Amino acid sequence: MSMTDPIGDLLTAIRNANEIGKKSLTMPASTLRVHVAQVLKEEGYLTGVSVESAKPQSKLKIDLKYGPDGERVIRSIQRVSTPGRRVYGSPKTLQPVLRGMGIYVLSTPKGVMSDRTARAQNIGGEILAKVY
Repeated sequence: MSMTDPIGDLLTAIRNANEIGKKSLTMPASTLRVHVAQVLKEEGYLTGVSVESAKPQSKLKIDLKYGPDGERVIRSIQRVSTPGRRVYGSPKTLQPVLRGMGIYVLSTPKGVMSDRTARAQNIGGEILAKVY
């Protein structure tokens, strides 16, 4: 785990667990990680997200979601904006992912949300990840 890109770590952990068909994964929790995971849950990519208090740091538990025959719900999960290259989107420039089949996860002044919600509220922000 790198301390420089917690969101990149989160996405990589989800991607890796998804590849091998794990049911759930745990990692150190941070406010941003929890919010990103909750957006993925709201959009139907994860079954559950919970935070377990622990010392010295709380744990974020993520339950992955699979279809009835075990097929992956998340086919691709990628970091868009990186610590070295920030990527921002305005409501006008945010094109739907795969004609609306996927989502962008954005960090906006009103919190972390999906591109759909951001467009509805007419706000832009930093594009953290692309999921489909």
